[in-house]
Amino acid sequence: MALRKKTQRKKKKVLGVCRNCHRVVEGDSCLVCGSTNLSEDWAGYLVIIDPAHSDIAAKMKIDMPGRFALKVR
Repeated sequence: MALRKKTQRKKKKVLGVCRNCHRVVEGDSCLVCGSTNLSEDWAGYLVIIDPAHSDIAAKMKIDMPGRFALKVR
């Protein structure tokens, strides 16, 4: 008898984006603002490492490092 390897499919993580602060989250609510108003319809992925020295972070009014979406629908 030949042993067959079971193929395991990894589930793709569904990332939501907070409609209030544009933060990319993996749970049911935003850890920063506490909102549960999340969207799965978003575009553009932005990673802010040092918001104090980032012109983009200043334009988007981001003061914490993290992952953000540029456009949330």
